[in-house]
Amino acid sequence: MDVIENIRSLRKHKGISHEAMAANLDISQTAYTKLERGETKLTIDRLQKIAEILEVTVGDLLETKPQSFHQEIHNNSTGTTISYQKVETLYQENREVYEKLIATKDEQIALLKQMLEMR
Repeated sequence: MDVIENIRSLRKHKGISHEAMAANLDISQTAYTKLERGETKLTIDRLQKIAEILEVTVGDLLETKPQSFHQEIHNNSTGTTISYQKVETLYQENREVYEKLIATKDEQIALLKQMLEMR
């Protein structure tokens, strides 16, 4: 599930219409529809505002379901059963948003450090 699907799913779950989302984001309903269709790039600022509207964290919106899930059971030499799971956690399309968020966080930390040094 990618970020846009998470937004759509949470919006529907909370019973929020396209019109209400658009109004809260201060954009047209058409612009919001394009955003949910993936026709418009989602900015970090807009992602943060959407998280506020949906009353979740940005991390919640970025959370993805695993692409694959495998559980295998093996018997080792002692006859003990060993199980393990392999979970792939991020889709490539979410990686760009994640990296931008990290870069923004780093910039904000650097700015705050500069402000503290100026005191």
